Amino acid sequence: MKRLRLPAFLLCLWSLPAGLLRAELATEAAVIELKPRPEDESVMTEFVFMNKGTKPVRVLTIDSACSCLSASLDKAVYAPGEKGIGKAEFKVSSFTGRHEKTVHVQTDDPEQPEWVIHFALEVPEVVKIEPKTLQWYLGDAAEAKTTRVTMTGTAPMKITNITSTRERVEFSWKEIIPGREYEVTVKPVDTREVMLGELKIETDSTIPKYQRQLAFFSIFRKEAENQGASPP
Repeated sequence: MKRLRLPAFLLCLWSLPAGLLRAELATEAAVIELKPRPEDESVMTEFVFMNKGTKPVRVLTIDSACSCLSASLDKAVYAPGEKGIGKAEFKVSSFTGRHEKTVHVQTDDPEQPEWVIHFALEVPEVVKIEPKTLQWYLGDAAEAKTTRVTMTGTAPMKITNITSTRERVEFSWKEIIPGREYEVTVKPVDTREVMLGELKIETDSTIPKYQRQLAFFSIFRKEAENQGASPP
């Protein structure tokens, strides 16, 4: 009579008490780092993970906490000690600086029903606008305020035009350091009404997403600030 030979990992599992059997999916790094270039619209990466547990685990679903991040795994079931490969894509869009996002993997293991994969996106800053929003209160003096636009990337960029989404403001700009630093001045006609608006700053950048930047201005009530309201 021919004997059935079982895989070695199953023989090991049978020798363990049922209460000790568990799966444990884990990545090699606690946080998976993504570092796009300034011109990248999206960035992709592969990451390695392992089932560090003592029983096979089946992946049921995989979902991202943000629509900007998608991920997939190379298969559904992983044996104890088996490594797997995952892929992730992050849509950079207008993100700058460091952003942390997560992917949630549902499994069939009651001891680890959800496995959370942590990602960090580090997007180099190319244009810095400070302050990003110029603010006035209702009834304030309609005085001019300024914001500074600094081109922090490797290549210089010039401001070619600025337009406003509101008519009741006056604005101008001047070059402080050619291709590197600009001062933008905004002055409301009056501060009698609540107003939110944008300045659309156009540049000569060769990278499409840096050809238009936004700064904001607002007039709002003092009590709105005390209640936690904030301009854009």
